[in-house]
Formats: sequence, C-alpha cells, structure tokens
Amino acid sequence: MQHIENYINGELVAAHSKRSLHNVEPATGEAYSTTPDSDERDVGDAVRAAQGAFENWRLTPASERSCQLLRIADLIERDLDVLAEAESRDNGKPVSLARAVDIPRAAANFRFFATAILHDRSDAHITDTRAINYTLRRARGVAGLISPWNLPLYLLTWKIAPALATGNTAVAKPSEITPMTAYLLSKICIEAGLPPGVLNIVHGTGPSAGSPLVAHPDVPAISFTGGTTTGATIARIAAPMFKKLSLELGGKNPTVVFGDVDLDRILPELVRASFANQGQICLCGSRILVERTLYEQFVDRFVDAVQALAVGDPTDPETQQGALVSRSQLEKVKSYVELARDEGGRIRCGGHAPSDLPARCREGFFFLPTVVTDLAPDCRVQQEEIFGPVVTISPFDSESEAIDLANGTAYGLAASIWTHDLDRAHRVGAAVDAGVVWINCWLLRDLRTPFGGMKQSGVGREGGDEALRFFTEPQNICVHTP
Repeated sequence: MQHIENYINGELVAAHSKRSLHNVEPATGEAYSTTPDSDERDVGDAVRAAQGAFENWRLTPASERSCQLLRIADLIERDLDVLAEAESRDNGKPVSLARAVDIPRAAANFRFFATAILHDRSDAHITDTRAINYTLRRARGVAGLISPWNLPLYLLTWKIAPALATGNTAVAKPSEITPMTAYLLSKICIEAGLPPGVLNIVHGTGPSAGSPLVAHPDVPAISFTGGTTTGATIARIAAPMFKKLSLELGGKNPTVVFGDVDLDRILPELVRASFANQGQICLCGSRILVERTLYEQFVDRFVDAVQALAVGDPTDPETQQGALVSRSQLEKVKSYVELARDEGGRIRCGGHAPSDLPARCREGFFFLPTVVTDLAPDCRVQQEEIFGPVVTISPFDSESEAIDLANGTAYGLAASIWTHDLDRAHRVGAAVDAGVVWINCWLLRDLRTPFGGMKQSGVGREGGDEALRFFTEPQNICVHTP
C-alpha cells in the first residue's frame, strides 16, 4: 500500500501525529493508499516554511518565477498518463475524462499565470502639476489554499498558480478524499527545482488541518472551493481577522432550453452538462427548464440519451460514467432520490445502482444517471445541491417564468441558456442571477475572465486579472512634483 506524505519546506515528511487516513478507491470500495492525518503542528511547520521563503520568492524577478512555473507545467504534461490514472483511481471518474480534461487544464493553469505575470501593468495618475501617483501590486504573503475532491488537481493548481506567480508563497490543503494527485504534484515541484517553502502541501481533514490553516494569524489570504456550509464557517473565522477571502461555493444551476432550439444538435451537450464527472462538478446543470412547447419531446429524447451512457469501470476507455467519490456521497445521492419520490417526483430513468458491473467494481460507489420530473419548484430536491448524477426537468410557459424559475434558489453560481433568438439570449442572460452564464454552450472557459458566484454560491472572483488581484494588494505611491 502506498503512503502519501506532506510536502513541507521542499521535503516529503510524515505528519507529527504519525496517524494516517485510508484513501479509498471509489470504483472498488477498497483502500489503496494512506494519507497523513495532519494537525495544527504540521500546518504551523508549513506556514513557517512559507514565511521563510516569502521574501526571496517575492523579490525573484517575474521572468524567473515564470520559468519555474512553466517547468512544472512541462512535467505535468510529461506525466499526463500517470496523473490521469491517479485522479481516476482517487475520484472514480473515467480515466479518459481525466486524461482529456483535468490534467491538461492543470498544466494550462500554470502556463496561463506563468505568462500573465510577464504582461503586468500599473496605473499612473497625474494630479494637476503637483504630483504623480502610481500603483504597485504587492504580494500578500502566505496564501492558504483549500481545494475540493471533485476536480482535485485542476482546482488545486488553479489556486497555486496565481498565488505563486504573483510572488506569494502558499500552504495548500487538498481534500483528504482525493489526495494522490496533490502528492504527485509535490514530487513534480521537487523535480522542477521549486525553492523550498514556496509551496507546501499539508494533507488531512478539514477540522484537523483546514481549520488551523484558516485561523492561522500569519496567513492573510484564504482561497476555498467547496460547500456553502463550510464556506460560511470559514467566513466567520476569517472575517474578524480581516483576511482576504475567495469562497467558490455550491450551486443549483439552471439549464434554460427554449422551444426554438435544434434538439439534435444540442442534446449531447446538455447530457454532458448534466452528468459530467457523475454530476460532481459545481457547474453542472442540475435543473433543466424547458419551454412547454418542447417539453414532452425533450424529456423523451433526453431520457433516451441518458440511458445510453456507458456506466462502468473508470479504467475502461469506453466508460462515460464512473463511480461517485465516496460511500457517504453515494448515500447522500440515494437519500435525495428517495426524497424526490416522497415529494411526488417521477423517476424517468436511473434511481438505483447498476446491476451489470464488472467483478472488481461490485463493491464500488456507483449510481445510474437519474432524471426526475413532476417536482414542484420549491421542493427540497429542486432547491438543495445534490452534487451527483441526479437532474430534474420542469416546464415553463414564458420568458419571465423561465427567469423566475432560474433565479428561484439560494444559489447563483452558473447557468446555461439555449436558444436561436440572440436578443432573448442577451435579455435572459443579463436577468439570471449567476456569476457565469453560458449561451448555447457549457463549460467553455477562458482563463482571462472572472469566475465566481452570486448569493450563496460565494464571494470573490478567480480567474484572469481577478485572480492576480486577489493575491496582491494595491499600494499607492504619491510623488510630489513642485
């Protein structure tokens, strides 16, 4: 059994507690490695290492920091197959998905921010003839980076890359459920020659390792991606300490389909938007709203397409739907399907585990992609984030009703709108309460654009200039010119 270690001050080390957590492969239900059960002592070591490295890293020329990050990107691309297999084994997603999307995007994160810092600019303001004001962007110090289990390397590197690019050092805590790719990234950083202490990775649970990182007085910036409840707890801890916060939280994202669409063309994309990574992506469209003139035809066609998805062993290149990440997540999904039945919903497909899994996967955490109709918009299944392969479909009669339904939850992370009417697309897009709105597409990301949610989906923005600004603080210099 493989033993994962923390990455602190440039070295791989065991946790002070000497305790470990089992890392379970979702496809089999069996542990295949162990993870350090770190605590505040390990976090303290990591923060001290990051503090010690900060001044030299901050003063390292941007061109040199860029070269360091580009070397890491090169090594991620070199190790694509190894990383993809590790992510699939940790997360349960098809290895083909990890190979095509997650790992290449992790490398792209490093490349984007490594080159973005080479094109930085500052502002200058002439105050009549009396002064010149110019603005510096200074690295904040030690950044605390907490990432989730659904896209473990992609989202971890989305935080690490801008933090390091802008001259900060970092302490990262990946999810204890999916630690392997972060551990492999540690080894890549050592091979790339990243200076000791610039990046530190501490493994462990939220209460034992995450909370001490958030509360540490020498960590002025926290970037967190995860559940809304945990985000609220982090905000309560960090706010009195005046920390800079980015909280990318949950979603209950609407997919709005108007009656003028070409269903043949868009159907594959709508299925992908609903069930990619077993629905375990915060941006998945879990509520499909369909104009009534198209509703019955849409439900029939969509259900047929969902039932055709290949569910099975994530290592099989033909698999489109793998396992849920953990037994507790599987039980959560099951409970919401039962709740849907109790709330009067009609299960159009799925609603149970598959019966034809290969032998090695029969104890794994699998659940068929599930479609539910006939639910009221205010019921719990339509209001609460499930984060699994469960999608509801509801009809609407007018544009205004579609907007009301789309905005009818406490969340506002993302939405997609599907129509041939460009004027309507712009109207509805502007009226929907979501930080990201895709029109006639889904998950088409440009790293130059801001990313984040509204309402209970979070605060702060990541991506592009917003990420670079989050990890730096402005300082105005006023030069008197008498």
